[in-house]
Amino acid sequence: MSTTALPTPAVAATRSRQAGSRAAWIGFAVVVGTAAMDLLDSTIAQTAAPDIRRALGASYADLEWISAAYTLAMAALMILGSRMGDIFGRRRVLLVAIGAFVVTSSLCALAPSATALIAARSLQGAAAALMVPQGFGLVRELFGEEGQQRAFGIFGPIMGLAAVAGPLAGGGLIAMNLAGVGWRAIFLINVPLGLVALLAGIRHLPDGPPATPHARLDLISVGLSAAGGFALVYPLIEGRQQGWPGWSFALLAGGALTLGLFALRQARRVRRGHTPLIVPTILRRRGYVAGLAVVVGFLGAMGGVTLGLNVMFQSGLGFTPLDSALAAVTIPVLAIGGSVSSSILLSRLGRTTMHIGIAVMAAGIGATILVLHGVGGGLSAWETAGPLAVLGFGMGMVFVPMFDVILAGVEPHELGSASGLLESVQQLAMSLGLAAVGTVLFDQVGAAQGPAPFVSATADALLVAIGLLVLAWIATWWIPKHAR
Repeated sequence: MSTTALPTPAVAATRSRQAGSRAAWIGFAVVVGTAAMDLLDSTIAQTAAPDIRRALGASYADLEWISAAYTLAMAALMILGSRMGDIFGRRRVLLVAIGAFVVTSSLCALAPSATALIAARSLQGAAAALMVPQGFGLVRELFGEEGQQRAFGIFGPIMGLAAVAGPLAGGGLIAMNLAGVGWRAIFLINVPLGLVALLAGIRHLPDGPPATPHARLDLISVGLSAAGGFALVYPLIEGRQQGWPGWSFALLAGGALTLGLFALRQARRVRRGHTPLIVPTILRRRGYVAGLAVVVGFLGAMGGVTLGLNVMFQSGLGFTPLDSALAAVTIPVLAIGGSVSSSILLSRLGRTTMHIGIAVMAAGIGATILVLHGVGGGLSAWETAGPLAVLGFGMGMVFVPMFDVILAGVEPHELGSASGLLESVQQLAMSLGLAAVGTVLFDQVGAAQGPAPFVSATADALLVAIGLLVLAWIATWWIPKHAR
């Protein structure tokens, strides 16, 4: 359970004076920068996937794992990262995690094979799992209860932009071919960025006391959550490669059972007076559980669409990574407009804003599918620009308000656990989306040559993304009506 220690009156007064100070905003920039690095690295590797495949001789399953290994490791260990911040102090854990992120990013850049890159991406995701959960607590320490609202108002749109800007950033870095390193630049860029964040964090992040310094880590719960998440994603990727053997379905069932055992263990620890990794009462709140389904559907679709477009543009149509990113540039550009619109509408329409955004996003994907089927192998970027703009606008409408609306249904003492689990499910959803869309896409592509098979396979794979959005749209009816 993630909580924040209550400040003494003197500490609270100091925070009030410092809330608008230059040092506080620099500390806030460190938090935003680390969160943005994570979101960029969640999607940036997909842009370089064809280059990585050629350079390292990777299979299509390897390409899925290069992205999924990061998000899966992060999903499995996010709750652990939040608890470590409670026990050892958020500043200390964040600084150690930034250093680990720099080291593991270097390992990704130096990987000599696809297997080594997948392993390094897993370690990078583990470092991110320690890094990201510290942000919300540190913002509260920097600005206090009143000042944090202004900071979070800035935080949301920046994160939304970072989430969809990964492909463009990756394409630009590969096109520049800095020092002749090619695709490896997408990982090397984290080294200077991480070092700057580390130095600024040492100087400007608050060194508050740990929330629960005497608590002990429940390693059995950590193992159950990690094993359950892995068992859900692994068969979706490897099962396709091996013709869906019986073990793949058994592993899926085992993953669901393992996560159920994790939930039961949390309830038992509470009954015995021990501190759980998550407060089990949040799983009895209908609005919050429905919100988890929204996250799975929305972010699963978002990750799947990014994978499908990158494979089609680069492997099918022969675009460079930069050309591929520019072909989809209307997505992040219009996402900004969608986020501004949702900020204006949210106070008046509440969750209806998300209903509208999901529907608009699905309409954009549907229009993209129609264009792909209509044009076929002669497709150009101009023909998909309009539908992708609609997709991006809808995406922006959902991304910014989603977490505030979902968390509106939990009590203050449950907020730490609820936000930590929500972040974990966010990462797991990206992995599941990549696996589900990738299964349809790569099953059809196989050893195909030429643009037409890739365009057709992408059109069919994007139907999976629409199905995920239908799940999200239905689940939105049960989340709280208004933001927290």
